[in-house]
Amino acid sequence: MSKPTAAKSGTFEIGGDIQVNRLGFGAMRITGPGIWGEPKDRAEAIRTLKRLPDLDVNFIDTADSYGPDISEELIREALHPYGDILVATKGGLTRTGPDRWSPVGRPEYLIQQAHKSLRSLGLEQIGLWQLHRIDSKTPRDEQFDAVKSLLDDGIIRHAGLSEVSVADIEAASKVFKVATVQNRYNLVDRTSEDVLDYCEKHNIGFIPWYPLAAGDLAKPNSLLDKIAKKHGVGPSQVALAWVLKRSPVMLPIPGTSKIAHLEENVAAAGITLSDEDFAALDREGKAQFKG
Repeated sequence: MSKPTAAKSGTFEIGGDIQVNRLGFGAMRITGPGIWGEPKDRAEAIRTLKRLPDLDVNFIDTADSYGPDISEELIREALHPYGDILVATKGGLTRTGPDRWSPVGRPEYLIQQAHKSLRSLGLEQIGLWQLHRIDSKTPRDEQFDAVKSLLDDGIIRHAGLSEVSVADIEAASKVFKVATVQNRYNLVDRTSEDVLDYCEKHNIGFIPWYPLAAGDLAKPNSLLDKIAKKHGVGPSQVALAWVLKRSPVMLPIPGTSKIAHLEENVAAAGITLSDEDFAALDREGKAQFKG
């Protein structure tokens, strides 16, 4: 059996000049329970990160709030100086404990955190930095101006947004070039369908978080289960293959802290869904979403 490789997922140029394989890695799960503190098995988390280059995964997504700081620090320990890997990070959420997330969009805070991530990751410039949330307590344009200043000062090369609407992207685009958008999206969660379509039209990378979810479609004898058996793989792998096929700007970032699960996810890049199976899953996913 051939080695799984993210190269089979195809490529995308973030910001028009940083080429990555479309199947990336989300580094949220390499932290402790509740995305708080050190991982339960630190050695395995490090081994998982070190395996990424072997599987041709050259796009990692993290955030200063994962741990907090732990994810960025582990990535640096395992992979610095990174080679051709793009380590993207995010700022704008603060943490006070496990599973607690509070948006803070004050310009001085966003700028401070980007500088902090730069140091934590050991970079001279962050290739892609994303506003983790638009903070409703701070004028949206002030947050966008802070991102623009980070670009102008060369602290970050490209900028993205997370959990935003089309209107948010259009407003931000008047201030800086939006390179990526990171919204929740999967086979059975189509809330951001219009955002994905907008991103495809404007060649903005769309990073779906929670890309493996399949809901009731993953049950035994479901359509997803039958297609998975036909390919000799698991339902979550087919769900990921469907996400990849959905759009050429799609950059899924399934995450894990275990090598075996990482290899299983990357193997999904080698699954070729027929147009018929893709369309059937699309219909089933939309029906469950509406239901």
